[in-house]
Amino acid sequence: MKKILCIGEALIDMICTDKGKFLAEGQHFLKKPGGAPTNVAAAIAALGGNVELAAKVGADPFGKHLTDVMKSFGVSDKWIIKDKDHFTTLAFVSLMENGERDFYFNRGADGYLSLTEIESIDLDEVSIIHFGSATAFLPGPLQAAYTGLLQRALQKNIFISFDPNYRHLLFHDSMQSFVDQSWNFLRSSHFFKVSDEEAMLITGAFSVSAAASILLKKTNAVFAITLGKEGTMLGFNNAIEIIPSIPVKPVDTTGAGDAFVGAVLYQLNAYAVDKMKGLSADNWKKIIHNANKAGARTCEYLGAMEAFKHLSSDIFK
Repeated sequence: MKKILCIGEALIDMICTDKGKFLAEGQHFLKKPGGAPTNVAAAIAALGGNVELAAKVGADPFGKHLTDVMKSFGVSDKWIIKDKDHFTTLAFVSLMENGERDFYFNRGADGYLSLTEIESIDLDEVSIIHFGSATAFLPGPLQAAYTGLLQRALQKNIFISFDPNYRHLLFHDSMQSFVDQSWNFLRSSHFFKVSDEEAMLITGAFSVSAAASILLKKTNAVFAITLGKEGTMLGFNNAIEIIPSIPVKPVDTTGAGDAFVGAVLYQLNAYAVDKMKGLSADNWKKIIHNANKAGARTCEYLGAMEAFKHLSSDIFK
């Protein structure tokens, strides 16, 4: 079986545990490894998949922590590059009483992953590449590495997966750039996952159903629009169908979308690439149903990485 390759940011979320306090006032912080493609890679490995992560971290204690956590899940660290000149990226977050977030993004090593550094990845060993990094659409070397790897993947028989992972706090001044770059990947993908908010933002539609219709017309991909407790909207072969969610009492929804994507890719990788691209509607309904299970399981635990420890392919039975 060939490998799944995830590319994008690996970072540390510094979560303020003083609820309702602005970051300037917070005194206590909890360190959590994260980054959307990093989470996806961990979820794939937890399910038993063969996965590598292409990312850059600092040659510092935080970078060591990220690498150690990935290795503990079984993610290959061959392409987790240590940068001696830049610190590991940190994202500081505090949750306000009204649900808003006080956020500060201290970008470091993740943005410096370059195309040159990943050119030697042997894509003949890769069946699926997952592009899942919001920070890759920010200016810098990672942006060129991201788009360069996409072009290489298009030249080979590789299944392309994409999740835009929009973060308003990163793109509030450059939203059109985010939208334009997202369309480049949406049109190139064989599968993509977006939230309901992302679907409307990228298409400019005022409803999820209208957004889905636009995505059906403008892309050739199978896609999933996640709707939370309402389930997942599956777009396939010019048709839309809602796959029901799995009822749970959520403890923490962090990482649920990444677990969903990881479960989709884990299941796809059981097929040869040509068969992945030719799966039936029934195949996709089962894949999305199982992915909903993985997302639901993740919501039952506090913290994405902690939740992924409880993932296994047994949940698909």
